[in-house]
Amino acid sequence: MRHHSGRVEVICGSMFCGKTEELIRRARRAVIARQELQVFKPRMDDRYSIEKVTSHSGQDYQALPISHSSELASNLAATTTVIAVDEVQFFDEGIVAVVQELAYRGVRVILAGLDMDFRGEPFGPMPRLLAIAEEVTKLHAICVICGEDACRTQRLVNGKPANYNDPIIFVGAQEAYEARCREHHDVPR
Repeated sequence: MRHHSGRVEVICGSMFCGKTEELIRRARRAVIARQELQVFKPRMDDRYSIEKVTSHSGQDYQALPISHSSELASNLAATTTVIAVDEVQFFDEGIVAVVQELAYRGVRVILAGLDMDFRGEPFGPMPRLLAIAEEVTKLHAICVICGEDACRTQRLVNGKPANYNDPIIFVGAQEAYEARCREHHDVPR
């Protein structure tokens, strides 16, 4: 089923807030609506499975791993009307132009990713993707310190907060990250 117009939907928030679960929910609904769907993920995200997007709660969906934004368009089937991309913050800045082009061609583009890195700063192409989106859904996790809404991702190294100058990209899960509120997010310099 073809859409009348394309659109960009961004699902964002900290780690452990349910971004991938929401992406999978929207993907499954598109299939129920008989829309042609393709799901993509960054090749570097090999935490659970190479060819699946997988939530921390164990939900998964078949996905094509790609390394660069240009691979998204080159792997798109002519009949596809909906694409979903998980962990979009890991892609190069070219993803913004690819997403724009697909939306202008009438494709519904669903993106999920961290809006901020572990330092609490905008992550990769996310600020521009948030700006061009027709719909933005910001989810919150639960702060492991106080139980309030968490909007930050705390990286831990040997159980202590990572230093501001540590590398931005480090693929991990519960062993390396926690959800924290603004008050309990700590990034020593």
